[in-house]
Amino acid sequence: MTDFLLENFWVIPIYSLVGAIITLPWSLGIIRQTGPRPAAYINILMTVVGFVHSSIIFNLIWARPARQFIFHWLQVADLDLTLSFELSPVSFGALEVVTGISLLVQIYALGYMEKDWSLARFFSLMGFFETALAGIALSDSLLLSYCLLEALTLSTYLLVGFWYAQPLVVTAARDAFLTKRVGDIILLMAIVALSSYGEGLNFSQLETWVNGNQLEPTIAAFLGLALIAGPIGKCAQFPLNLWLDEAMEGPNPAGIMRNSIVVSAGAFVLIKLEPATTLSPISAHALIIVGTVTAIGTSLMAIAQIDIKRALSHSTSAYMGLVFIAVGLRQVDIAFLLLFSHAIAKALLFMSAGSVILTTSNQNVTEMGGLWSRMPATSLSFLTGAAGLIAFSPLGIFWTYHRWFSGSWDVDWWLLLIVMFVNVFSAINLTRLFRVIFLGKPQVKTRRAPEVPWQMSVPMVSLIVVTLITPIAPLQWPLWLSPNSPLSLEQPGLVAQYATPLLLASGALGCIIGSTIKVRKAWSRSSNLTLRFFQDLFAYDFYIDKLYAITVIAAVSNLAKLASWVDRYVIDGVVNLVSLATIFSSNALKYNTSGQSQFYITTMVVAVGLLLWSMINGQWSMVTSYWSSIM
Repeated sequence: MTDFLLENFWVIPIYSLVGAIITLPWSLGIIRQTGPRPAAYINILMTVVGFVHSSIIFNLIWARPARQFIFHWLQVADLDLTLSFELSPVSFGALEVVTGISLLVQIYALGYMEKDWSLARFFSLMGFFETALAGIALSDSLLLSYCLLEALTLSTYLLVGFWYAQPLVVTAARDAFLTKRVGDIILLMAIVALSSYGEGLNFSQLETWVNGNQLEPTIAAFLGLALIAGPIGKCAQFPLNLWLDEAMEGPNPAGIMRNSIVVSAGAFVLIKLEPATTLSPISAHALIIVGTVTAIGTSLMAIAQIDIKRALSHSTSAYMGLVFIAVGLRQVDIAFLLLFSHAIAKALLFMSAGSVILTTSNQNVTEMGGLWSRMPATSLSFLTGAAGLIAFSPLGIFWTYHRWFSGSWDVDWWLLLIVMFVNVFSAINLTRLFRVIFLGKPQVKTRRAPEVPWQMSVPMVSLIVVTLITPIAPLQWPLWLSPNSPLSLEQPGLVAQYATPLLLASGALGCIIGSTIKVRKAWSRSSNLTLRFFQDLFAYDFYIDKLYAITVIAAVSNLAKLASWVDRYVIDGVVNLVSLATIFSSNALKYNTSGQSQFYITTMVVAVGLLLWSMINGQWSMVTSYWSSIM
């Protein structure tokens, strides 16, 4: 039985796709008598099957070397297109996270969207969503991964625009789709270029190809920059980071997946592309710069938000920025552990936030308070998830940081300062949210807020347990990914000696500041002009959307207007001139149709004579000019 499951591991992503297809009669409204719930049950059942199948294989292959399974799907002459899947602890570790969180989110969605009339359509889209994510986890083919990333972009568009009757939702779905398409198109260019240089399009072949081929520095730099463009869009990194903030207009269960797994899928592809993205120092430095700018900028944006989901979504971009830095430093083991720790804690935070939104019908944190005694499971979930994202011993992210700065990796003070900065502001953000939402006096919208139903409580409590046992992974994870081996230092340097105390102190400092910082009402403005300036600067995302409006959008709009003018007055004018000339000449010639042959012969003779005269005149001019030149 186990051999059969191992040989057919590639069907795991298909389970959720089958569930999505089976539920189409409900999502399309063909079956109405039973209500939409059977569609939810079918998708949950298929997710359970996929989770059990992946768990069995994960236990069988733990600590075994990776193996590739290649399927030849198109062979024509010398063309051989293949789909490659990887059977390794890394791929199935990622698959366990995808199927596990997806299962909990779908159960959670049963309670959150119980009264939604399009429940069946939501679960059908979630099945398609999970298919793309699970396929990315197992794929060893760059071409297949790109197709799955495109499916992920389409799924994001459909789920963000789920409540399509609202104009703001439609705008958010469009912006999210177009923003991610920018990175996808550049990534496609890189894939085409890479296929012309390399022998295959498999991730497992990249390192061999990089070691066996020497590209020109310029080509290597452009190739590396193009390859990281796709993950920049998928992971909501600067300058393509605003889509994740706008995508919060969609249903919260989809937001849980988006902030925990979807961004991790883009970073997971970046980890697999590491041999090619760091081939040039320019692209490696670009990864570090993009990650640093995003980590610092979005950490500042998060603390100025009063919408609970937007505050958490900016935090997602900040932690993905740390992943980009780790990949740029070629320390992809750390990047994978950051993804693992962040995904679980952030899923728990968004579940807690969704519970608060459902019971209060409100997302503005300034109108909340006193929910600790009324929603204990939700409060404990938020507290555990927040502790899991701060360097709080002994939870997951702390041990990931500890392993990063233990002296086993080549790190410098600037990296520790960036991580401390993110940790401080993450602690400020999460502490102020917890204090404003769950502590203090109840307000109008929180006085009668009950605890959420069991469909939402059970997934939250389950993720609390998973978050508490997450530290096992950083402690036991062997080195399977990083191309450079850790350092063997008998005496760790100053960074390693002071990193752990400084990280703990930064988290404590952030909690202290977050517990004292004042959160103003939405309509309240500080009289201090300096404070008001920075408050608006951070709250409005450094006015990046305004900058886009006067640069990129204005350029595209003006170019479109110019093209429209050229098309209307130049191209159409030439076409109309030709047509008018044809009409007038034909009208003039029709009067020459006399039926007399001698008239036709005279016309042809005159035309031939004029043609010969022009040719002779041209030749005589050439002879005259040649004779004058030699004289």
